[in-house]
Amino acid sequence: MENIYEILEKYWGYKQFRPLQEDIINAVLQGKDTLALLPTGGGKSICFQVPALAQEGICIVVSPLIALMKDQVENLVNKGVKAIAITSAMHKREIDIALDNCVHGNIKFLYLSPERLENEIVKVRLQKMKVNLIAIDESHCVSQWGYDFRPSYLKIETLRELLPKVPMLALTATATKEVVKDIQEKLGFKKEHVLQKSFERKNLAYVVLNEEDKLARLVKIINKLNGTGIVYARNRKKTQDIANYLRSNNISADFYHAGLDVKMRDQKQSDWMHNKIRVIVCTNAFGMGIDKPDVRFVVHVDLPDSLEAYFQEAGRAGRDEKKAFAILLYNKGDKLELERNVEISFPEIEDIKQTYQALANYYQLATGSGLGVSFNFDIAALCDTYKLYSLTVFNSLKFLEKEGYISMTEAFYQPSRIKFEVNREDLYKFQIATPVFDPFLKLLLRSHAGMFDNFVKINEADLAQKITTSRIEVIKKLNYLQQHKLVTYLPQTELPQITFEQERVDAKHLVLSKENFSLLKKRAIDRMDSVIHYAESEHKCRSQILLAYFGETNTNRCNQCDLCLEENKIILQSDEFDIISEQILQLLAVHPLQLIKLVNAVTVGNEHKILHTIQLLLDNNIIEYNKENYLVLPD
Repeated sequence: MENIYEILEKYWGYKQFRPLQEDIINAVLQGKDTLALLPTGGGKSICFQVPALAQEGICIVVSPLIALMKDQVENLVNKGVKAIAITSAMHKREIDIALDNCVHGNIKFLYLSPERLENEIVKVRLQKMKVNLIAIDESHCVSQWGYDFRPSYLKIETLRELLPKVPMLALTATATKEVVKDIQEKLGFKKEHVLQKSFERKNLAYVVLNEEDKLARLVKIINKLNGTGIVYARNRKKTQDIANYLRSNNISADFYHAGLDVKMRDQKQSDWMHNKIRVIVCTNAFGMGIDKPDVRFVVHVDLPDSLEAYFQEAGRAGRDEKKAFAILLYNKGDKLELERNVEISFPEIEDIKQTYQALANYYQLATGSGLGVSFNFDIAALCDTYKLYSLTVFNSLKFLEKEGYISMTEAFYQPSRIKFEVNREDLYKFQIATPVFDPFLKLLLRSHAGMFDNFVKINEADLAQKITTSRIEVIKKLNYLQQHKLVTYLPQTELPQITFEQERVDAKHLVLSKENFSLLKKRAIDRMDSVIHYAESEHKCRSQILLAYFGETNTNRCNQCDLCLEENKIILQSDEFDIISEQILQLLAVHPLQLIKLVNAVTVGNEHKILHTIQLLLDNNIIEYNKENYLVLPD
């Protein structure tokens, strides 16, 4: 087994671990099932990557987001570590080859979406791998009590059955007490074991501003604060409008949402990461997997759906542990909007059935068919075809997903790929028999190595340029080769994927649990109420409100949120009393003073605190009034 400190320095360049990381790593190396709770930016990935690298074998990582898997795989590969991801966007042959490489090659990390665990080919190959660790990222998704429950996460139990002796590390940044217990039960922990870093962010000042003109206030905030920032808005149009408004006020800004094509999203994200733009205005599609340490402010111009979501998004500020601000702009209209959004998020049962029927018809699935089949999914095309309201369809699909009928993945760019399905000898025979294809095949063989063994990324436009033809002609040639079973050609895609997790049933016989529906709605309302309570609170420390929500009750005031600062103007702290009283005693040692002149002569603290200090000194006979009503030191 390699030394974990040497691994940390070799691959990450750090000489020491952050708080709790080492405890988590040692627990994993001792074979303990462990739930690790680390706040956003706490370095969760190191907690499974280091112990996996320290041992022989492969680490299985289950993650809900393709983009997150892609980022982590790229980061590992850039460090010289062999890692791959298997997603629903891949062809069966690609998956087959990737799994073979995990069994017989030296792959150290295999990233899987939970849906893949149902696949028989995956189950069989997993049992042939030398697995040293199972890591479950975003593990709160396994709990129905959580804010982001995903039924597909319940399939992770399959890993426990297939690999009973392999330790499991569950990781999350946000979990209430109920969720912490539920995660361990759902994942079949042999023994409860939780390692938790406090959710307290001592460098982060939480602020709620009651504001009607949010855009004008946003400009003031950004101009007052230094560094880069994130502005979260609820809908796509608003991100663009706000970014334009900021630019019109000479603030370097851009917008980001899931409706943009992947290339554009990557470019905008890169520009912000590298400080080419100062402020990114985005929906909640932005931020997962982002590790930019010097974010000085995160501003929400709309109420989030839950405190879990708010804590994660706000927590993207100040990861370098320097002072940063999490600011929520709020007014009474936001409360009404959030209440309306929660109501819209739970369509009528009949609307859900109608959406399911439309979806099955759109993909021409017969009753009893479709199990495990994935399709590229364009919600706009579905709504246009059947004249449906997109928001109702989206929320209906989310409920169908929670009921286990379908699963959805986010939009993910996959470049075109190709693999030869014949050996070199048979390909040569084809070239002799079909000379018109000879130059094109030679170009493929010259441009890309490894096509006989693995799928290789290709760019049709580049190939077209090299043989002076059009991209369409190149695609025709590739399709011809595929029709004649010489190659498998997978054209590029960047649409979301939708998978039928059960055989298609008649919508009339669709079983939707009204009890489950009601329970999910109640929990959504409870989460909404917690957000409103946070926004409207006028007395309790913001940090204490958030920490109490996550089960941390014996905490101190942060002394830096808007409410603490307001209260500090009134409340006299012990160190302030010492400083003010010392100055009062020095002044009175020179000569007696009238109350008003003494208050004016003290140079520290506000008037309220000076008067409070004088009263305490009088109460304890440390100073007194003389016959002329002057304050003096006692004889």
